[in-house]
Amino acid sequence: MGGGKQVPRNSGSEGTSGPPTSSQNTHLHAVVDLGSNGIRCSISDLSAPVTRVIPTVHFHRVNISLYEAQIDPDTGNRIPIPQSVIDRVVSAIVRFQIICMEVGVPSPNIRLIATEATRTAVNSTAFTDAIRDTTGLSVEMLRKEQEGIIGAWGIASSFSDVEGLALDLGGGSMQMTWIISHSGNVDISPHGSVSFPYGAAALTQKLADLERGKSKDEARAAKEQFRREMASNFRAAFEKLEIPDGLVKKARKQGGFPLYLSGGGFRGWGYLLLYLHQTRGQSYPISIINGYSAPKEDFENTEVLEEVARTAHEIFRVSDRRRKQVPSVAFLVNVLAESLPNGIKEAHFCQGGVREGVLFREMLPVVRQQDPLEVATSRYAPSSAASISALILASLPRPAAGRSVPSSLSVHLIQAFANALYVHATMAKELSSSAALYSTSTGILASTHGIPHSHRALLALMLQERYGGELPPRDVDLKSHLQGILTPEEVWWTRYIGKLGLVLGQLYPTGTIDTSKPRIVPSAEWASGLGKKGKKDGVKLKITIQKVPSDPAHLKAELEHDVRKIEKVGKRKNWIGGSHGWGMKILVDVEEEDLLLPQTSTT
Repeated sequence: MGGGKQVPRNSGSEGTSGPPTSSQNTHLHAVVDLGSNGIRCSISDLSAPVTRVIPTVHFHRVNISLYEAQIDPDTGNRIPIPQSVIDRVVSAIVRFQIICMEVGVPSPNIRLIATEATRTAVNSTAFTDAIRDTTGLSVEMLRKEQEGIIGAWGIASSFSDVEGLALDLGGGSMQMTWIISHSGNVDISPHGSVSFPYGAAALTQKLADLERGKSKDEARAAKEQFRREMASNFRAAFEKLEIPDGLVKKARKQGGFPLYLSGGGFRGWGYLLLYLHQTRGQSYPISIINGYSAPKEDFENTEVLEEVARTAHEIFRVSDRRRKQVPSVAFLVNVLAESLPNGIKEAHFCQGGVREGVLFREMLPVVRQQDPLEVATSRYAPSSAASISALILASLPRPAAGRSVPSSLSVHLIQAFANALYVHATMAKELSSSAALYSTSTGILASTHGIPHSHRALLALMLQERYGGELPPRDVDLKSHLQGILTPEEVWWTRYIGKLGLVLGQLYPTGTIDTSKPRIVPSAEWASGLGKKGKKDGVKLKITIQKVPSDPAHLKAELEHDVRKIEKVGKRKNWIGGSHGWGMKILVDVEEEDLLLPQTSTT
């Protein structure tokens, strides 16, 4: 596994460390990220079984830019961090220590981690000494190559699977590496990462310096020379990182590298794209930056995004400071697009930063490999969730003759669906369907870390169908926009699986499969010759019921009535996109048989 040396842990604090008290929770971990553009204070609960998604107990941001504090506003020259800023930082950390004590974070679990702005400060030692003298906490200083490593691990925490280039754009610097992450195993370049002095704030200052005291033509020439220098540095880094041949070949085949982007500079760019997709004739339905993806043509459309930043009255999650940095980020994006071999395929935005990186890196591989959506829904799982998931999986036809269920509908997603199948069941009928539809974007699962937007859409649509699919007028548009994130084929399968959930919810209303009652065994296959004229292809679902003398045909009659809801999904008028859209015929047979199953079996 790549990644370089382990980041040192805080050795403790003077007068505040020691064994946890009875009121403390050893699973709570606090991180103070002393970044260039702001200071982020967070407390995370790494208790099982939800460790993988790094649940946040507390978070706040202190609006102190350590980078800007070191720039003389008149000359643009570098100056020491002013004493007034040092005092503000120390006070902010002391206040956070009080919060940690109230929440129950053990003192040894509080970490202060500093990056570029602290590392390169003229008075770096005096700054960190002042923090230690007052708080008793030592500052862990990341070397510039370590910043990229931690950023890559933060990106790995943001998705189940990652393959591409990882870029972390902070205020003072930008790091680049490659990353391949599958099943909890994270590999990055053996050289760690390459760091550039092209952070959003630093680049803004650099471009301003290139214009200061020059004519327009001179400034243009100076910027062009700097652009060539940046492009040359990017190409050199590309060679130094020793990107695996498989990743290069895939990029060549698919038209570019996927980019996985973290850091405040890139998140600001992502929020600009979200704003664009939610206003100008579009209504993108999810406003969570982690897991948001943008195609190449939108990501590289710097002129439009600069114009949005310049003219829009208010932009969600984009501060005035970020607006001022947009031209420099646009400059960076243009140079990246021009200099990367094979170009850019798409951009994936990640919330993962220092907090997520250091915590995810220290998890056991068996924890890291868990699926975030499955983990997040486990707290809501009914007693027979695993058996219900098995019934749904058995109702999906296996790949055959070139036909298969979309790979996005994975075993993990089906288990997450089974886990959350009863969350909204106690609500009134006019609420359950809508609450389920909102559950992954603004509801109970909205804050879950590590879920791409497509997975949020898949689960939300399946859960909404599980309650019958009926919606009040105000929520119809949201459903349509969530469907717009997916392919028509994926949308159709969410309806099929959702209706399976509806039937199972009626069959097992408490989420417990009682083995003393008749059991069912579903099976599915691809079929031809369906329909009245025998000309349609589709799915044949067979549900076999255990024959029990004490239940003469009662369950069979009940099931035959319920499965009509599943068959309706296959009606041409219900296909995605209308009668000429995407869909298949569905035939459901309910049969009674003598099932020789052990008494403990649930399927």
